[in-house]
This record gives sequence, structure tokens and C-alpha cells, in this order.
Amino acid sequence: MTDTLKIRQPDDWHLHLRDGAMLKAVLPATAAHFARAIIMPNLVPPVVTAQQAASYRDRIVAALPDGATFEPLMTLYLTEETDPKDVLVAHQSGLVHAVKLYPAGATTNSASGVQNFDKIRAVLEQMAQIGMPLCVHGEVTDHDVDIFDREAVFIDRILDPIRKKTPGLRVVMEHITTADAVSYASSQDDSLAATITTHHLVINRNHILAGGIKPHYYCLPVAKREEHRLALRRAATSGDARFFLGTDSAPHTDANKLLPCGCAGCFTAPNTLSVLAHVFEEEGALDKLESFTSLNGPAFYRLPVNPGHITLERSPPVIPAQIETEDGPVTVFDPGFPLHWKVT
Repeated sequence: MTDTLKIRQPDDWHLHLRDGAMLKAVLPATAAHFARAIIMPNLVPPVVTAQQAASYRDRIVAALPDGATFEPLMTLYLTEETDPKDVLVAHQSGLVHAVKLYPAGATTNSASGVQNFDKIRAVLEQMAQIGMPLCVHGEVTDHDVDIFDREAVFIDRILDPIRKKTPGLRVVMEHITTADAVSYASSQDDSLAATITTHHLVINRNHILAGGIKPHYYCLPVAKREEHRLALRRAATSGDARFFLGTDSAPHTDANKLLPCGCAGCFTAPNTLSVLAHVFEEEGALDKLESFTSLNGPAFYRLPVNPGHITLERSPPVIPAQIETEDGPVTVFDPGFPLHWKVT
């Protein structure tokens, strides 16, 4: 039995840090273990220009704990008014690493997202030309489409047509939740990749709904049937370079999670690596953990692998149930089982 595991320092290819006091409170949990992260731009107002991305990056760097070397990788929020020239300038600056597509109304702070996909065609063509990745929240928002089907419908109705009309466009299907998405990503060329969250490897929709509603397991895209969770686990632990970690760690105060219309998101940054080690060990795939957390993402984003390493040790980690912020406590994701791996 393996009791220690040394891997390249990981990256998080989908992270919400918020801003202000919340940023300062949650950032240390990520900076403690991760070298870099793709930072989501869905602030209020959203990050839509290179100048706004630079300002947000400065606020993140200023909030880092003393001695931390974490690097935020910035993104732009795609709107129907986004100028292809602005995207080109942002890309050439080296500051902005991707553009994020939210269908309007799909998730937290997505009201400024895209409704008419024809209006973003010039931007997508520019991105294909310069090799800039498009990060996609892959759900339709039509009220007549069941929430559990919205990812599969998005692939057929929007994503696949976009990719066929824009040859060379590099796309990340973010936080996939279905066997449909696994199958689609597995069948495509290396211009397509997919991130998988920690929590979607652990929970299915029963965890949210059975025996009473569990608001801290509510996320978007919502967790699906058990067959989909198992498909995600097979993909994550396969070693396939098209799949890599994007935690979608999304902090909300307990007060906002417990509202009658509570916020979507699971705060997984503090215990992600402990949970992943548990999952990969269950699947007999500890030797694939480094690929998922540390190698596949940099390869897709055309960035070097981190030079440093971390070591996981078979020992129960000490992880708080909540972290305190100026606005109130934020509950840490509870995987529902004891954890036996910690980062040393």
C-alpha cells in the first residue's frame, strides 16, 4: 500500500475567487496547494476588458498571504458586444489566457452572457486564428429543457455547431457532469478538452435531494444520476489528456446558500487534493492523479508544467468545516466520508 505520493504541483483550471473581503478570505486555501488557476470573470460588473482583468489580477496578488507564489491566469467574460480587436490585444499582452462563454442566465452572475450566438462569431473566429481557448459553461437555459438535460442539449444544439463553423477553435468544456459530455470529449480531436470538478466526482443528485434538500451540495451544472458520476470518475482517472482538474470552487456565505433561492456552488478549495486522492485510490488510479491535476491542463493551455512538487501523505487532514469571512461563514464541501490523505 502506498503511504506517500509525490506529484508535480497542481493547477486549478476553473476557480472562483470573488472580490474584496471574500477574495482575501478564500484565496489562501487555493494558494496553499496550487501554483496557478484560471480565474473566472463573473464579477459584478463582469471582467470584459484587458484593463479590468489587469486590475482584478492586481487585487488577487495583493490579497495573497505573505510568501505565496500563486499565479492567477486571467480570463475575459464574453458578451455580445465583445470586440475581436480587444480580445487580440488581451491575448498579446500575455495577461489573459482564455475567454469565458456563459449562456445568459446559466449560473451565478451570468446575466451579461450570450443569448444570440451569431453575434459572437467574429470573436470566435479571431480566437481560432490566435489559438486562444474558449472556456464554455455548457448548458442551455431554455425553460422547456429539463435542468438535468441542459448539458447534453447544449452539446448538440450549440457547441458542436460552433466548433464545426469555427475550425481550429480551441474549447474547454468546463465542469462537465454527464456521460454525454465524456463521450463527446473523448470522440474529438485535441482542440477540445474538458474540466471535471472535485464535487461531481463525489455527489449525484440524490445527495442534493434525498432525505431533505442539501443546499451545500447545490451547484450548477447540477449533479446528475449515478451513472453520470461514474462516467466522470472513469474519465478523470483514465489518464486521457483531454480531461483535467477545474474545481469550480465557488464560495458563498451560508446565509446566501440557505436563502429560499439559494446560490449555486460548492467551496472545495481547502480539501480538493485530499478528496481527489481518496477518489483515485478507490479507482486504483493513484498513478494517474498527477496527470489529472498537474500535467494535462498545462499541455492544453500550452504552458510549462510547474517545476515544484507536493507530497500527499496517508494521514487524516485537518480541514475546517467552515472558514470565516467579514460577511459570514462559508461552508467547506463535505464529501460524506472520512479523508485519509493530506498535503504535507
